[in-house]
Amino acid sequence: MSEHVATIAWSRGDQPFSDKRYSRAHDWTFDGGAVVRGSSAPTSVRVPFSDPAAVDPEEAMVASLSSCHMLWFLDFAARAGFVVDRYEDHASGVLGRDEAGRSLMTEVTLRPVATFSGRQPDQAELDHLHHQAHEHCDMAHSVKATIRVEASFG
Repeated sequence: MSEHVATIAWSRGDQPFSDKRYSRAHDWTFDGGAVVRGSSAPTSVRVPFSDPAAVDPEEAMVASLSSCHMLWFLDFAARAGFVVDRYEDHASGVLGRDEAGRSLMTEVTLRPVATFSGRQPDQAELDHLHHQAHEHCDMAHSVKATIRVEASFG
């Protein structure tokens, strides 16, 4: 078991609060020192009360799933003797509603494109690498959303 830490900090400053006209922008500070600007999504809270340049929690969830999948994919590709030169994923997530009407991430689609040097995997080998990555990704095991992988070659 391991613990992973992030500090989320927001400050009202001199903004009013009870009228809900306050900035949702805040900072995420990670244990390694990286700081990322966070905010609500502009689709949830209109600008200027959200910051469209910041990362919203929904984007962060999609990025977390994609990053976890990629890291496992790279590991399994190296174990199989493949050399990956580049990996890019244009991942997306869909917010929907459950039976109780609550909003949740219902589906995340990963669209990884990997470019290889030397020996090239065939489609079955590529599919197997992505299947292994999905099966080992802790983030994928942590969500209810359907996670689809639509992999292609670079």
